[in-house]
Amino acid sequence: MSKLLECISPIDGSVYATRETLSLDAARAVAKAARQAQTEWAARPLVERIELVRAGVAKVGETTDRMAEELAHQMGRPVRYGGEFGGFQERAEYMARIAEKALAPIEVEVSNQFVRKIKREPQGVVFVVAPWNYPYMTAINTVAPALIAGNTVILKHATQTLLVGERMVEAFTEAGAPADVFQNVFLDHDTTSTLIGEGLFDFVNFTGSVGGGKAMERAAAGTFTAVSTELGGKDPGYVMEDADLDAAVDTLIDGAMFNAGQCCCGIERIYVHESLFNAFVEKAVALVNTYKLGNPFDPEVTIGPMANVRFAKEVREQIAEAVADGAKAHIDTFAEDDGAAYLTPQILTNVNHDMRVMRDESFGPVVGIMSVKNDQEAIALMNDSQFGLTASLWTKDASRAEAIGARIETGTVFMNRCDYLDPALCWTGCKDTGRGAGLSVLGFHALTRPKSYHLKKS
Repeated sequence: MSKLLECISPIDGSVYATRETLSLDAARAVAKAARQAQTEWAARPLVERIELVRAGVAKVGETTDRMAEELAHQMGRPVRYGGEFGGFQERAEYMARIAEKALAPIEVEVSNQFVRKIKREPQGVVFVVAPWNYPYMTAINTVAPALIAGNTVILKHATQTLLVGERMVEAFTEAGAPADVFQNVFLDHDTTSTLIGEGLFDFVNFTGSVGGGKAMERAAAGTFTAVSTELGGKDPGYVMEDADLDAAVDTLIDGAMFNAGQCCCGIERIYVHESLFNAFVEKAVALVNTYKLGNPFDPEVTIGPMANVRFAKEVREQIAEAVADGAKAHIDTFAEDDGAAYLTPQILTNVNHDMRVMRDESFGPVVGIMSVKNDQEAIALMNDSQFGLTASLWTKDASRAEAIGARIETGTVFMNRCDYLDPALCWTGCKDTGRGAGLSVLGFHALTRPKSYHLKKS
């Protein structure tokens, strides 16, 4: 029996879009169709698959105004930021450019006696479960290389961004994608788990909560289906005594507050050398007080509502608990703060790691700032987390940053920047952030399997 999915707009709490979920039998039919289409799709020349993906991306680019408007309705991002097409295109185009080299056979020997080489074969049917916070960019991370590598793709989007999967598949279909090569589905959790448990997918890519990642792994247990996960984060920034203070404040605070703090690799805790601490906090507070909270369709608004009232409730609770335990909140409540989805961005000091706001993922516009005496203390604090996605180091000394980076338990080390996904580098994490290898050459390797050829000539 189908269920009704409802996207509740954070702008005013109204129902923005609804879709019915597929029945289990209908969902199985989608997976079967993808399986049947995959062989023919993989047989197409690589250059054709690359060009079709580029054409699909270009079609998405023809609707950027609609993208920005629909994202504002669905998850609250201000229209002034123009949607996600820039990063969407950058990631897809990079993967298209490196595809031929990344997927080329590894030749071990070509002689009069032997041909020995390793080829890359597509996994088969790839299931992408994408999140709502950057719904186009997170999806294309896997969709583009999966299709280029010869897989068929089934995309399931979060209910909060209910329309995004439809829009992507619509664009790729208009660009000429064959039937059943790229499909969008609406599924409930039980049907999703059943499909995975029945081994109907060859690769599962999930971006979301730790609990969701565990559910995916439980569903796949015993099927030997590869499950790639990018889960929670509590990404730190460390400002050293030789840092460019103004650049550190501007970048780290933007990394903490942009998209109402709802970024996978957003900055959630900052450690500042004691010599710069007071100045950093003063500048950070001044910057946040320039933000304008409000309706995302107002071109003057720089920070919109959080995507859902329950997300804002969790952030408010973390802030309230921290203040009750002695933290100092530096930002007075904005007039537009409605106690629901519209939330005042907040900077906290006098915080410590006994507070949830410094341990649990906040995924909202709040950041705790602590003073540290040296690198050793900063490293210990950065590693004192169950998560490991990115870390941002601020110094003029690249050698020092690399040495510190080697001691941090994280997937990516930034120096003098943050909150950016470089498609040439592997997007990965450790600890409860999950395991996976997205984008870069390694992204193609994850979406394919090796096949060895040992050919002895007679």
